Amino acid sequence: QVQLVESGGGLVQAGGSLKLSCAASGRTFSSSTMGWFRQAPGKERVFVATISWRSSNTAYRDSVKGRFTVSRDNAKNTVYLQMNSLKPEDTAVYYCAATATGWGSWPSTSTDEYDYWGQGTQVTVSS
Repeated sequence: QVQLVESGGGLVQAGGSLKLSCAASGRTFSSSTMGWFRQAPGKERVFVATISWRSSNTAYRDSVKGRFTVSRDNAKNTVYLQMNSLKPEDTAVYYCAATATGWGSWPSTSTDEYDYWGQGTQVTVSS
């Protein structure tokens, strides 16, 4: 059974940092594009960051560029999202996602492009 399990969320003050992790199991995702999305209350799920299977390419939502960094460790089947200089508007449930293959379009910013999803982890940034 394929599982993506996020961790690392929590409550942090504005300007602080958090590092999210997403551990995959059930299959190897070394050839998959991995992504992070977020969903604030009452809003749609939106793209945050994505990383290609070789880690040679990354892409970010404009509002997080320069503050967030996506990385992956294929040996550990894990993807990370380092979030610095957090703002209250970053408050949301953050979801990890993976494609079935690494041959889709780039960058993969639509939820429709991802085949596997984690359950989400809450990030709350207080002002």
